[in-house]
Amino acid sequence: MSTESIVLRGVRVHNLKNIDVEIPHYALSVITGVSGSGKSSLAFDTIYAEGQRRYVESLSAYARQFLERIEKPDAESIDGIAPAVAIRQKNSSRNPRSTVATATEIYDYLRLLFARVGRTYCAQCGEQVKKDTVDEVAGRILALPEGTRLNVLFPLQPLTPPAPAEKPKRGRAAKKPEPAELFKERLFELRKRGFNRLFQKGQIFEFSSPESLLDLDFAQPVYLLADRLVTGRELRSRVVDAVETAYREAGEVVFESVPREGAEPQQWRFAQRFECKRCRLRYEEPEPRLFSFNSPFGACPRCQGFGNTIDFDLNLVIPDPNKTLAEGAIEPWTKPKYRPFGLDLKRHAKELGIPVDVPWEKLSAGHRRLVLDGEGKFWGVRGFFQHLEKKKYKLHIRVFLSRYRGYSICSTCGGFRLRPEARQVKIEGRDICAVSAMTVEEACRFLAKLELTREESDIAGKILEELRDRLRFLMEVGLEYLTLDRVASSLSGGEAQRIQLASALGSRLTGTLYVLDEPSIGLHPRDTHRLIKILKDLRDLGNTIVVVEHDPEMMRAADHIVDLGPGAGESGGRVVGAGSFQEILRMPHSLTGRYLAGDLRIPIPQHRRRPGALSLRLGGASAHNLKHIDVAIPLNMVVAITGVSGSGKSTLVHDVLYRALAARGGQSAAGNGGPPVLDKLAGAELIDEVVLVDQSPIGRTPRSNPVTYIKAFDAIRELFASLPESHKRGYTAGHFSFNIPGGRCETCQGDGTVTVEMQFLADVELVCEECKGARYQPGILEMRYRGKNIHEVLQLTVSEGLQFFAQAPRVVEKLRVLEEIGLGYLRLGQSATTLSGGEAQRMKLAAHLQGKGAANARGGNGGRERRRLLYILDEPTTGLHFDDVSKLLAAFRRLIDAGGSIIVIEHNLDVIKAADWVIDLGPEGGNRGGEVVVTGPPEVVAQEPRSYTGMFLARILGTEGKTAIGD
Repeated sequence: MSTESIVLRGVRVHNLKNIDVEIPHYALSVITGVSGSGKSSLAFDTIYAEGQRRYVESLSAYARQFLERIEKPDAESIDGIAPAVAIRQKNSSRNPRSTVATATEIYDYLRLLFARVGRTYCAQCGEQVKKDTVDEVAGRILALPEGTRLNVLFPLQPLTPPAPAEKPKRGRAAKKPEPAELFKERLFELRKRGFNRLFQKGQIFEFSSPESLLDLDFAQPVYLLADRLVTGRELRSRVVDAVETAYREAGEVVFESVPREGAEPQQWRFAQRFECKRCRLRYEEPEPRLFSFNSPFGACPRCQGFGNTIDFDLNLVIPDPNKTLAEGAIEPWTKPKYRPFGLDLKRHAKELGIPVDVPWEKLSAGHRRLVLDGEGKFWGVRGFFQHLEKKKYKLHIRVFLSRYRGYSICSTCGGFRLRPEARQVKIEGRDICAVSAMTVEEACRFLAKLELTREESDIAGKILEELRDRLRFLMEVGLEYLTLDRVASSLSGGEAQRIQLASALGSRLTGTLYVLDEPSIGLHPRDTHRLIKILKDLRDLGNTIVVVEHDPEMMRAADHIVDLGPGAGESGGRVVGAGSFQEILRMPHSLTGRYLAGDLRIPIPQHRRRPGALSLRLGGASAHNLKHIDVAIPLNMVVAITGVSGSGKSTLVHDVLYRALAARGGQSAAGNGGPPVLDKLAGAELIDEVVLVDQSPIGRTPRSNPVTYIKAFDAIRELFASLPESHKRGYTAGHFSFNIPGGRCETCQGDGTVTVEMQFLADVELVCEECKGARYQPGILEMRYRGKNIHEVLQLTVSEGLQFFAQAPRVVEKLRVLEEIGLGYLRLGQSATTLSGGEAQRMKLAAHLQGKGAANARGGNGGRERRRLLYILDEPTTGLHFDDVSKLLAAFRRLIDAGGSIIVIEHNLDVIKAADWVIDLGPEGGNRGGEVVVTGPPEVVAQEPRSYTGMFLARILGTEGKTAIGD
């Protein structure tokens, strides 16, 4: 056994063919190969799984029951494995409370920083709120001119009324003690402890009996006299004693000067309580939980720390901001029952000077506020809905209100999630919400310039060091454009992975095995070198890095490369080549090596489509960081949206374009929350349907598989049902389904396996004893089509299925599409849960190619005019080898030839150079992005000096030749 590497022998996980592999320790190793060759099987299902399993098994049985249960990989031996950490290319966070700052522990340190060195300011007068310590009070008093005569006082506070021991009898109310009585009880209690002088309005009263209190006005402040002093140098201990006594009895102390005749007395008030000395408002002392929106103590009481509440949605109340108030901009007041409110609005608008012939979006902020909040007898929109809320016991009112409800920013906290007291604590004029709203880059600058006192620096030194380190790690992985309060569920898979990578750097672990899944996804080629530096830094700490990757720059920087193949599925699972980058280049059997060496390449198209008259035109797009941009997107061609990370690509395509088109077509743009921030959209009538092809799973159960997804299983079941023997036995197509009772095995309900739960070990999946994994009852398995039963057919790959069903055109037509886009290696009955994100995305493309797209290509669609489809794809090259990208581009051409239009967000230069039109956003990410840098064919983009995409395109186009722009 080698101590310098991870040694794997006889690995047979999934499609791996009993392979032997060595991964060097303390090195950056890349596992590559065509899609389906077994990269994830080796990296995650073998190396990571075994490292994690051994670590978990080293723990106690009690601890193991709370951790992930992992099966032992199918291999003869695995030696030299280290505790493993997997950083996958997907965003698994769905918690609306999780943010970039909380996911990286930055927010925990920010809470600690504000709790320790933050200063609280009064919400009313702006004065700093703080406690007065005994030493500070003594210092202030002893600084007065020597010989100043002072009365040391503390306020008389009444006793708290005691709670009744038992409920009063019926008909007899409990007697409440009078306030004066409570004062007197408190006085006599103090008298027993030696206090026998009272002070009110400059006069001192001795009290020894109730009669001595008759001259006191208990409606006015009454003080106890703690001491009488004449300031001097030797008086410190006496002042300290008096202050401590007053603090103990009342929590505050008042020093009042004894004035000379004709002069007014002066007062100095100090409090042990945390309150404003001027306004007497009490505040919570800063502590970490005060700044936590996950804690009931710190969260806004109205929204419970979510930042938004279910309220009337202004976008639904005013769906068209281009309308004037006279034209019915307030949509609910156009309904017959509520038109009087609209008339009332016009009447009050005249009195309040609100123009009714100006579009809503052009009204001033003051006029909008009057319409929404009302004034005087005019209720306004909010008052209208509050009035209806009181009547929602009526069904029709609840139905009416539901039309205008949505998630809106919490009116109490303004979306900042925290209670008001937390937002009054500031450091250099900024509260924790303002710091959280900064981008990573801005937060770095703010903390770098922070000026603290020497005492504060001693307290916050370690906190600031941790904060700066974590922010620097986020900068280094290319996420400087993200705001710290960005909700984690809104991050792309690549961003989520790089955040995990930054957290891994922050943990400073050594001797660990890190397994990463395409960390370069979502990164512009400009930023790849930064990622490589991060991985090398992680390696140099004493860790082993294994990366599943297709990026040539990553392979060039790797210490070791393992190339799997030669094909996919059953044709893959072998080690084609292993060694350094230079060694892989010289291996003739390595498809990766031939692409890296330049022997094979994805060609630049000889002709590009020229933009026609048909296009989508977006005006004034201003969501997130978009700078009110105007964009024209040509139709009937492949349009690539490019730019550095955070430049606004996803915002433009998903949050603006897709939502606008989906809303106009009556489709649901779920999760996007209301209409887009867009002034105008022209050309939407040129699109019949918009199709979002993302990387979400095509099925969540083991029964979902490729043939069921593309509807090929229906034709296969009909073939078996049409057999003569099936007719004799009365079998229908339903009997050959494993999703419904009839012909399936009811012991495993068509799964083929039975899961046995093990409390302290990984759940054991056993082959069903009844059907032996075949999923069907014996009678169904006796039905054979061309010598194979239904179970054996589902074990065929797509490529084998095309030959087997050569005489069944309906099946061949559907399966051929999977073969053409590079999924011929998938088994017909392979569980959808085992497909990668890239495979799931191509499955969806295949469904469209053999569905609506195929109908369009035939000019069919039931004799009607073919539908005009717009396909939106977000980084479809995820998980694709160079060879697979060429198949993807061929699928794009088929969709365009069928009358479709494609918009693709992409960083892959092979896809960008093959596009007909490029829209490059930037020039940078975050606040420095959101502008259109250049639009045009790749050749035009390559000539733009401000475009980072153009800089990399120029290198490729310069070495591979130019292309012509034609029809």
